[in-house]
Amino acid sequence: MPGPKGLDPSSSPRALLGAELRHAREKAGLSQNELGQRLFVSGSFVGQLEAGTRRIQPEHARVLDEVLGTEDFFQRNCKAAAKSKYPEHFAEAAEAEATATEIRQYAPLLIPGLLQTPAYARAVCRAYQPTAPEEMIEELVSARMERTRLLDDPTEPLLWAVIDEAALRRVTGGPEVMAEALRHIADLGRRGRGIVQVLPFGAGAHAAMEGSIKLMDFEDAPPLVYFEGVGTGRLEDDPATVRHQRFTYELLMACALSPQKSLALIEAMAQDYAHEEPP
Repeated sequence: MPGPKGLDPSSSPRALLGAELRHAREKAGLSQNELGQRLFVSGSFVGQLEAGTRRIQPEHARVLDEVLGTEDFFQRNCKAAAKSKYPEHFAEAAEAEATATEIRQYAPLLIPGLLQTPAYARAVCRAYQPTAPEEMIEELVSARMERTRLLDDPTEPLLWAVIDEAALRRVTGGPEVMAEALRHIADLGRRGRGIVQVLPFGAGAHAAMEGSIKLMDFEDAPPLVYFEGVGTGRLEDDPATVRHQRFTYELLMACALSPQKSLALIEAMAQDYAHEEPP
């Protein structure tokens, strides 16, 4: 497996640790696979640590210091690299998302975070935490909107979303919020900033009825898939698992409406919401 390209250590604490890990590993004369064996992980996982797409966990930091003879360097610094504005179960996935070159996501129940508007995100966060102080909700919304800045770049990452019709029919925040949210998605699609397909109710049973899928590809690290549940989430790099989830996603694409028909449906639904009287 080719090693990662040079990193800018100033970009983040995680990038700094990744650069230091690569330096220490090469100084010790170990390959990624050899170091992975000491950590009981794959060589590709070590590559992800060095590329900054995965965090160094405390249990790994201790072994790294022992194997690489770095005293307590990684143990002291992995805590600083772990600080995040995102919920703990999602933090690593959000950080990986920021370095991905391609993101493919199937969303069965809500509009994907990268496609959300502030008002829609606020309604979702409030539903998740109905008793939280307003300041906490605004912090969550701000963090989510910061993620959407990935789409400010006109070309990267490639974003391809398959959205279940159920996510578009569930009135989240009221008709006005939904109208704005759907117009936003349509605008991104019309501008070529993302590919969006709707999986209609008429498609019937499909390959991902049990949950969401999020696939991420990187320039110099192996692909990842993110599994998410209520208050839980995990990244997986097992090649067989990623391959299976990619095949599942391709089946969803085949069952979904074409991008052109999907945008037409989304725009029509936005019009319907815009003319709907609020309760």
